Amino acid sequence: MAAKSNNIEGEERTIAYQGVPGSNSHIACVEVFPDMNPLSCSNFEDVFSAVENERSADLAMIPIENSLGGRVADIHYLLPESKLYIVKEHYLPVKYQLLGLEKSSLEKLKEVRSHTQALAQCRGQISQLGIKPVSRADTAGSAKEVSELGDPTIAAIAPELAGKIYNLKPLRDRFEDRIGNTTRFVVLSRARRDPDPMDGPCVTSLIFQVRSVPAALYKSLGGFATNGVNISKLESYITGERFSVARFYAEIEGHPADPTVARALEELDYFSSQVKIIGAFPADEYRRN
Repeated sequence: MAAKSNNIEGEERTIAYQGVPGSNSHIACVEVFPDMNPLSCSNFEDVFSAVENERSADLAMIPIENSLGGRVADIHYLLPESKLYIVKEHYLPVKYQLLGLEKSSLEKLKEVRSHTQALAQCRGQISQLGIKPVSRADTAGSAKEVSELGDPTIAAIAPELAGKIYNLKPLRDRFEDRIGNTTRFVVLSRARRDPDPMDGPCVTSLIFQVRSVPAALYKSLGGFATNGVNISKLESYITGERFSVARFYAEIEGHPADPTVARALEELDYFSSQVKIIGAFPADEYRRN
């Protein structure tokens, strides 16, 4: 059953994100919801909890994948067990700087700190400089840490805003390995809010687990082919202590109320032990560009 309209502004005033001020998640919050109050959380579990249980936030801004670094793995394990739904997506162009103290220089650097994803997105540049990459919880948090340490041999990879907030200077601009680096974020809400199918293209996200029978995955996806429904994303990941149960995260083009999508989902359900729709939302213009 479709939920209320996908107008997610209005009475909601707080949006939670993982990291500290100056992070890409913080920037995404400000870009999409300039009138909302961003709430900093130390990890993804706290972000989910802020919206789901503690009710200290109305929405959450979560990075789900990056064009260079790939998927943000933690999210695929948190989404199936949560009570939250995806209600919007946002694509953020990522622009990193190599940030250091005023007395730092490229020649002095021995170590660079940042989030694992940021380190992956700047792997070539780090290798070129011959410095040691050190993983931290988030990008802006690394900038804050470098500022507090006061060690000119340690730098951080973070957005320009983080450098301004924590009084660091850019040692190298556009530090990412490839121009056009983009992170995709999803906005999560306690309420599922399917858009009106007549308003334009939309995306449906779901998680499913196939039955343990031969060709179950092949058969479960057959309904999408026969009904002409495009699967734009399909990823598997292992759950359970025996490493024997595979879950799949999928995104399809279309609305659950579309007859073709409804028939495809019905066939998927027949061959699956579990199917959970975690959101139907408008397709971002970035997909069309």
